[in-house]
Order: sequence, then C-alpha cells, then structure tokens
Amino acid sequence: MNFKEKLKQEKKSDIWQEYCGFLDLSIDEYMTIQNRLLMEQLHLWNRSELGQRISKGKAPRSIDEFRATIPLTHYEDYAEILLQKRSDSLPDDPVLWIQTTWEGGHHPIKIAPYTSAMLDTFKHNAMTCLILATSNKKGDFTARPQDTILYGLAPLPYATGLVPVAFKEEVDLQFLPPVEIAQTMDFSSRNQLGFKMGLKTGIDYFFGLGSVTYYISKAIAKISQGGNSSKSLTSISPKMALRLLKASKACKKENRDMMPKDLFKLKGFMVAGTDNEIYKDELEELWGIRPMEIFAGTEPTCIGTETWSRNGLYFFPDACFYEFIPEEELKKERLNPRYVPKTYTMEEVIPDTVYEIVISVLKGGAFMRYRVGDMYRCVGLKSSEDQTRIPRFKYIDRVPDVIDIAGFTRITKNSINKVIELSHLNIAYWVAAKEYRQNRPFLHLYVELDEKTLFSHAISKKILYEHLTVYFKYVDQDYHDLQKILGIEPLKITILKSGTFKVYEKLKGAPLQQVNPSQYELLDLVKLQEKDYTLYLGGEQGE
Repeated sequence: MNFKEKLKQEKKSDIWQEYCGFLDLSIDEYMTIQNRLLMEQLHLWNRSELGQRISKGKAPRSIDEFRATIPLTHYEDYAEILLQKRSDSLPDDPVLWIQTTWEGGHHPIKIAPYTSAMLDTFKHNAMTCLILATSNKKGDFTARPQDTILYGLAPLPYATGLVPVAFKEEVDLQFLPPVEIAQTMDFSSRNQLGFKMGLKTGIDYFFGLGSVTYYISKAIAKISQGGNSSKSLTSISPKMALRLLKASKACKKENRDMMPKDLFKLKGFMVAGTDNEIYKDELEELWGIRPMEIFAGTEPTCIGTETWSRNGLYFFPDACFYEFIPEEELKKERLNPRYVPKTYTMEEVIPDTVYEIVISVLKGGAFMRYRVGDMYRCVGLKSSEDQTRIPRFKYIDRVPDVIDIAGFTRITKNSINKVIELSHLNIAYWVAAKEYRQNRPFLHLYVELDEKTLFSHAISKKILYEHLTVYFKYVDQDYHDLQKILGIEPLKITILKSGTFKVYEKLKGAPLQQVNPSQYELLDLVKLQEKDYTLYLGGEQGE
C-alpha cells in the first residue's frame, strides 16, 4: 500500500509508528539497525569490482574490520567506474542515475547510482519528512492526499527531482505548477504560474532550497501587490478573492507590504541545502510558519530531518551508516595531509562538537566511508521536547576547503585558480573566504597584484570584479545561476598592497590557508595595510 491507501485503512498511530518510529529508538537500538544494515551492505560490496578496487582485495567481515581496513574515500576513488555507468562493477544493479555538480572549472559533474532498495528507502524517508512537516507534536500530523505544493525544486537528474516522484506516488500531491510543465519553464515564469495556480487552489506545502524559497517568497509578495484588481479577482476562487481583499485592506491599515502568510496558510514548509539558518527567521515572518530543515544529497540520498520542535536534524538509520570526523582531527589533517583522521560512530559523538560526516550508503549503494563534504554540530544526545534518545545535529556548512553560496556553488582552490588563469589578470597571491553581508552569503576574494602590473598600469577593483565575474560564470554554471535566478551578487574583492602576503608569512611563520582562513587571520592580513613593510622585510620593499 502507498501512503494514500494507508490513510484510508490504517490507524493514524500505526502510520506514525511506521514512518516516525525511529525517533523512539534508544542509541543501542539505533546502532543495532546501523550495524545490521552495514553488514548486509558489506556482503554485496565485498563481491563487487568497485569494492575490491577500493579495499585492495580485502573483504572485511565485521564493523571493526571495516573501519580499520577500508580507507576514507572521495569521489575520485569512484569516478572511473561511475562516470562510465559501469553497472556490472557495482554492488547492486542501479535503476536510476542521479547527477550533481562536482567541481566547477576542474570536474564538470558527478553521478551516483540508485538501486531499487535505495529508492524505496528514499521514498519512505521523504514521506517521513512530509509527515513531520505537518506535525505540532508527537503522533499528530495533517498530511493528506491531493494537497497542493509549490514547486521550488530542481528536476531529475538532480536528487531533488526524486521528491516530486515520491510524493506523487505515495500521496498524490498536486504540484504548482505540475512537474512536467515546470520542467519546461524558466525560473521566473514557473514562480508566476505557481503563484497564480495557488490563488485558485490554495497552497498547502512549500519545499525548496532555503535561498530559493526566500527568493520565491519575496517574488510572491511583489506579485501580490498588484493582485487585487477586478480583472485578477475574477480569475481566482471566491475564497481566495475574499482573502486577497481582506489582506490588502489589513496591509494598508498596518502600512506594510503584503506577505505570503496574508494569503496562504501552509500545512508544512520544508527547506534543504546550505545556508538555511540565515533565511529561517525571515521565511517564518513571511509565511507564519517556521521552515523544517531536511538534509538530502546526491551521494547520501535523503538522510536527515528536523521534527515539530525545529531544533536539530535526526539521521535516518536505514539510509547510510554514519561516521564523524571531529574538527580537531581535521586540523591535524590540514597540517599533515598524510594524517588519517579518526572517525566516531553515532553512539560516540559528543554534544557541542563539530564534525565532518562520513557516509556508507546502504541497500546496494556505491559509496563507502565516503567524505561527502558537509559539517555538522552535535547539539544533543537526547531531547525532552522531542522525547528522543538519539543524537541530533545542526548543519553548519560545507567543509572548509569548499565555498558553497546559498546551496548553488562549490567553489574550490582549483576553480579559483582556473578563473584567474583564464582571466589573464596578474594576481600574484590570493585567499578566498565565505562571508556574510546583511545576513547574505558571498565570496570575498583578497588579492595582491604582481609588481609589474602595479607599476605598468592601475587596475581598479571594478575591472577585477568584471573580469573575474565573467570567468566565474564561464567556469561554473551554478555561479551563473546565482545571479540569473536569485539575483545574488556573490563576489566581493579586496585589493591588498604589494608585499602583504609575504609580510604575513614572515610574521606568522606560515602562509595563510587559501580557502576559508579564519576571520582572525583575515583581520590580521588586512591590518597589515596600515604598516610600513620595510620594518618587516629588512628594506626589501616599501609601500
């Protein structure tokens, strides 16, 4: 039975237990599920060419042996087999291949295989998210067939394209606009059509990247301002026409702009991707309901969700086997690239500690001990509000050597070097950091031009910005979409005096980390602009 049929034939409490029962597990019960499914996965993985290649012929027979013998992996370890879609080399037969960006300017895309069992798990966990998005307390939910959902997701072959498939098959949600139509439309047209359809039918759910839902929400507010003409009122339902007139009158009285909450009463609001934390308060103000964060990705599938408390993500025990690398171990690895960081399982995590997550995809998946590139903070091992006894987490950001802006980009050292090379700008040194302006993320590039450039002709910040923006768009389509779709200007440039980086290294005894150095280190770097370099370089170079 699908979810729609279960609603007709089963008790509400039984449905809750089936989908949300994992929240009642003790940590011992949780780890029993994790360990059992990992052993089943190892049975498949050990026999595959992919498994044999990564394990170098070893076949671990226990969890301890698995963690001791299988190395931590990156996409490069899988690329030769996966990019050629060599199904016969995998642990189980894939029925679908999902795609995402790998690294702009260096590698175009990466793809991941999904088995039938993985898709079943994805569908089940996606429904759990829908149930929890409509719940205000344990055991209570209002998800129903034929509810409407505003479309804010990328279509297949991206992982978010699986969500409409799951919701359509399980509960027959009505997407605004329908997925098959939305896929043929540009972003702006899709938003306008979805809003117009919502005025006729109402909107029950909203789901998308946090940055995208914010952009759409602001767009809806603008469209609403002109939506109370007599012509527009005849094209919507009487119920929505009355609501629109009342909202317009109330907004004029309160001297404020109309907001989506004046027109729509959402049952559930879900956001995914990065940087959600900076949008949640404004989204709650706009819609009158706090977004529930979920976490899903191309390689890990759908792995985590918040609950009615909106106070941290719980990881599904049947999607992946989870390991965690503490921040202190990552620092050791950065100082010594040959260092192998220690990992800890779910039963070993410590509150208020930041971790890089490591996943082993279950149910015939390809990725084992895979560093997906995301950072989380453990915020607790139990919760009296949720009545849980398993750890919960807050999503922090991508790993420090990746700059992700609003869930769109994956800017790395390689991609920045590629942009600088293509631009033919004589940039001698640079560092890049993800920073925030007016609560919005952006890429801040600190650059030092070579001496010949400085003395031959002046290069303004505007010229640098225009040149680098052109090549960032060329190298990284997702960067281009930030401006085209969301209207975000993601680049800021600071030009430093010639000699700044050399002075910094001499004073500190080590060069800056090129991507995402600490804010304290950047502050020290910028402060050097006030100094006389001759004091530090022994007369080698003045200002």
